[in-house]
Amino acid sequence: MCFLIAKKFNDIGCLALQTSHGQHLVDFKKKLISEIGTDRIQLVTISRPSAYGEYEPYQFIDTEKEFEQAVKRL
Repeated sequence: MCFLIAKKFNDIGCLALQTSHGQHLVDFKKKLISEIGTDRIQLVTISRPSAYGEYEPYQFIDTEKEFEQAVKRL
């Protein structure tokens, strides 16, 4: 288990999606990057939110579809 984090540079807080490591995560991140780029939003994978206070507060998203829509609105 891991969390995919989307954070807009210089903003407070982030979006978080609980997911699993593997090819599906790689493909999902590549799809997001191709749609949003890398100049405004940082996508990172972390092991546990409590260890990464710099991304707080976390807004946890339930599904990949909702996560993708929320990231596009950042």
